[in-house]
Amino acid sequence: MDKYAVFGNPIKHSKSPAIHKQFASTFGEKIDYRAILAPTDGFEKTLSRFFADGGLGANVTLPFKEQACALVDELSELAKLAGAVNTIKRLEDGRLFGDNTDGVGLIRDLLANNIILKDKRILLIGAGGAARGVILPLLGEQVKEVVIVNRTVEKAHLLANTFAQQGAVSAYSFAGLKEQAYDVVINSTSSSVTGDLPALKEQHLKHCYCAYDMFYADHDTVFMQWVKSTNPHATVLDGSGMLVGQAAQAYFIWRNKMPEILPVVAALKAGQLT
Repeated sequence: MDKYAVFGNPIKHSKSPAIHKQFASTFGEKIDYRAILAPTDGFEKTLSRFFADGGLGANVTLPFKEQACALVDELSELAKLAGAVNTIKRLEDGRLFGDNTDGVGLIRDLLANNIILKDKRILLIGAGGAARGVILPLLGEQVKEVVIVNRTVEKAHLLANTFAQQGAVSAYSFAGLKEQAYDVVINSTSSSVTGDLPALKEQHLKHCYCAYDMFYADHDTVFMQWVKSTNPHATVLDGSGMLVGQAAQAYFIWRNKMPEILPVVAALKAGQLT
């Protein structure tokens, strides 16, 4: 049976095995997909052993995405710019190819929910690794502009400069952020983990027609609740669709078949994936 795995630390709560099992089932396929706990100082050895034992592909989650980027033999353009790899495929010659499917997962989820991105202004909250992985895919959808807002404005400027050749990207502090119409607002920070809100003004939200929290939750996050109270007409989404979307892109990279994401998202949120 074809072998795949997700590597991380911690890893026991990962939904990836259940998601990929569901994908395989829809195609009438059977795969062996496992969650593997890698020691924080032993990721390279654990990964190498997996591929030496016949593994065909791997997902990589925290805290190993940057390390995976340095370990593979070949990188996609997106992985190079993101500086992180979350999907690895063993090529026919034995070399390892690394890609980053996080941004593609976000785009797939937005489009699956009929969110129009072309010619829209995107407000991206945060300038960390999660933000870095989604900027190029957003620009690829021909958005009008990606506006990065971050507590440390220097970090936002650094990120904007990285992608300046790919499209219109600007950077601001929260205090300096323009009060203009933002069509789609994306929270890439970990604020929902701590129950905090980004330091936005309500004016920054009142014109958006979609607000997206990358944090996966089985209930509305604090950010989602705030947007709903401020702009009840906006479509508000959490990161469960992004989680399934990035997994679907990984499945496509490995097996050249693209799963549907919305039925799996529904099963995930209903607690049916075990």
